[in-house]
Amino acid sequence: MSISANGKSLNTMTVPSQQLPVSYTPDVVVVGGGPTGIAAAMAAARNGADTLLIEQRGYLGGMGTAALVPAFCPYTDGEKPVIRGIGLDLLERMKQAAGADFLNRYKDRLDWVPIDVETLKRVYDDAVLASGAKLLFHTFADQVLLDGDRIQGLVISNKTGRSVVQAKLYIDATGDADLAALAGVPFQVGGEEGELQPGTMCYVVTGADKSRFDRFIQETGQGGQLEKTIVEAQQNGDLPDGRKRISGIAWISDTVAGFNFGHIFGIDGSKAEDLTRAAVEGRRLIETQIRFLRKYVPGFENAHLVHSGDQIGIRETRRIAGDYTLVVDDFLSMRTFEDDIARNSYFIDIHLANATSTMTIKHLPKGQSHGVPYRCMLPQGKSNLIVAGRSVSSDRPVQGSLRVMPNCFAMGQAAGTAAAMLSVTGGGFRDIPIRELQSKLIEQGAWLGERPGQADGGVTVAAGHVTYDEENE
Repeated sequence: MSISANGKSLNTMTVPSQQLPVSYTPDVVVVGGGPTGIAAAMAAARNGADTLLIEQRGYLGGMGTAALVPAFCPYTDGEKPVIRGIGLDLLERMKQAAGADFLNRYKDRLDWVPIDVETLKRVYDDAVLASGAKLLFHTFADQVLLDGDRIQGLVISNKTGRSVVQAKLYIDATGDADLAALAGVPFQVGGEEGELQPGTMCYVVTGADKSRFDRFIQETGQGGQLEKTIVEAQQNGDLPDGRKRISGIAWISDTVAGFNFGHIFGIDGSKAEDLTRAAVEGRRLIETQIRFLRKYVPGFENAHLVHSGDQIGIRETRRIAGDYTLVVDDFLSMRTFEDDIARNSYFIDIHLANATSTMTIKHLPKGQSHGVPYRCMLPQGKSNLIVAGRSVSSDRPVQGSLRVMPNCFAMGQAAGTAAAMLSVTGGGFRDIPIRELQSKLIEQGAWLGERPGQADGGVTVAAGHVTYDEENE
């Protein structure tokens, strides 16, 4: 039999029906082990819910570990931390666990802190397990079982086989709204013509010499993004045209550095075929960039590639249709909502969709932020599903701001806390008493703006930042 899909003729087969065992029956199941899912699982478990966190890889961390994003985006609005609670605690745990040299270098910094990937994996493992949540790695959720507006179960696949997870409440922390899409929730992808922000294959090198690199930057008078040097290499044919700067160099030590450099265009991170092409093209681009570093950049003459991302770094895919859509006017007016569950101060950061288009950048004033309403995590048509992270209901400009890891921690903590409350009282995510949820979040360290009962927290912001382009993460 043939059908037409996306203009292509596809053969189909009928798959025999199966009776599958029920492998887990938690109160709350979280799918996706990035920052959103980590915070959601920890919050749900800490608040008393029997919680299962499912992750497709053998470790947690999402883009920060799988894609080697070199540094955490800012936790502050330039004056104070906006992202606190679980997210800020995990940042500090990584600093402590990374060793004395790393801690001394970054102990007072909350913005653009480099990611020590292997340390962070262990920190995440320990923190999630200590919360009481259960982990299930190497597992995909590939089917959603529905009963009206409720999810009855998830079909999961792994080496053990196929089985069903039945929970009371479901948290989609996939970043791509995978559960929501499987459940039939409407969504948008990219811009008006389907254009998407490009991906980046990040990587880590060793054998570098930071002091020599710093002298080179000082002597040439250029920033750490090496704009003059990159243009020279492009004119000489040693780098492809397009990207004129390095988005970020994050120094993990004086000899080890992580790179966010260059783009792979036309990648839809929700399609395996695109991810495959991006992996191949990304590794080829890294080879070109390593040759450039050795030839043009003092301090990197002996640079050796030790790790490239397990996958291309993805900035945007699906955005769900939710009960409220956060729009650019909300961002610019720094709006506060009655149902705020987080604050955001990261700038609108939309990367060029092709090599000839331009960036979209918009900052809020220093010390300012806007609210993130609970309703933008509630997918239309589903009662016991919540979606947190970069795929919440927003327009494209706001997604370019909300998508970063600190914000994902905050949204995940709110989703997990709500799930734990509802696991006791019953009902769906729209039944949450919002004032009670906000009070719990504040009690557990989150910051929701200058509200009654919201303490400043006594956390200060250190000046300075790593060699990172704050307008091009």
